[in-house]
Amino acid sequence: MQVQLFRYNEQLDSEELAFLVKKEAKDKAMMYKLVRVLMIFCFIIPFIATWFRATDGVPDPFSYTYYFSGVLFLACFSGFAVFVSYRRTLFKIEQDIRHRTKTVERTHITRKQFMPQNNTYYFYLNSPNKLSIEVKQEDFHAMQNGDELNIEYTTYSKFYLGYF
Repeated sequence: MQVQLFRYNEQLDSEELAFLVKKEAKDKAMMYKLVRVLMIFCFIIPFIATWFRATDGVPDPFSYTYYFSGVLFLACFSGFAVFVSYRRTLFKIEQDIRHRTKTVERTHITRKQFMPQNNTYYFYLNSPNKLSIEVKQEDFHAMQNGDELNIEYTTYSKFYLGYF
């Protein structure tokens, strides 16, 4: 049985937008902290490497060329890693804030599960974006396998916002 995917976009409400703005600020602060730490390592690691070269008896172990080529290599490598990390996380949140849209997707319940360890209820879905969601006890008992359910998530970063 093939299930057709049905989804559409809506505007974010003010509470959802505030959540995204708060998440963006927190992620930006973490990204800046990471960049500062990586820049410190970019200068310290080549310095440590020159001391190891000095203990090995290499002639001219404190060469400016050797030190700054190590700094440049580590800075480029760190910059690339930070750029990839930014594009995969923070950039998508910024796009969600800029476009102010969320995606509503119609899915079907494939399985219901109660977790007695922490007294929570879950629906497993046939959605490509969200495999399971935690639901209220009333909804868990009211709905059955195969029932239709709509889930909401941000369009670009795919943060789950809720169901109805």
